[in-house]
Amino acid sequence: MKPTWILVADSGRARIFTTETPSSPLLEIEDFSHIEGRLHDREITSDLPGKIKSTGGGGHAFEQPTDPKQHEAENFAHLVAHFLLDAHNAKKFDHLLIVAAPAFLGLLRSHLHEPVKQLICFELDKDLSKMNASDIRQHLPEFLPSL
Repeated sequence: MKPTWILVADSGRARIFTTETPSSPLLEIEDFSHIEGRLHDREITSDLPGKIKSTGGGGHAFEQPTDPKQHEAENFAHLVAHFLLDAHNAKKFDHLLIVAAPAFLGLLRSHLHEPVKQLICFELDKDLSKMNASDIRQHLPEFLPSL
């Protein structure tokens, strides 16, 4: 039987767990991080935006079209979505539970491919990525989908 996977993520870290039985403790099988997602804006951008002078003598700074942290979160959501698609195509899991920080959960949903979306049986919009496996397990249903 293919396992149920539990993805626990935020904009800088994604962890994948599974269990031996529907009510057993979680076992971590993957852990990957996106360091850029944890940096401050000033650490991501290497330069300040340019300035423009107007004819009246005043001026203002150019604004970046996208927030650097948001851009990095989008990149990580895209990476996680492709990882899940590859794992699905390799038939590594039958059910998927997702626990993610609210903002990252929205980004992840927008990047997930339809075959992976169809395997999602539970979502929780909480940031539990820094918790240990037993604490995360307490936030999940008592019995996970059939293994």
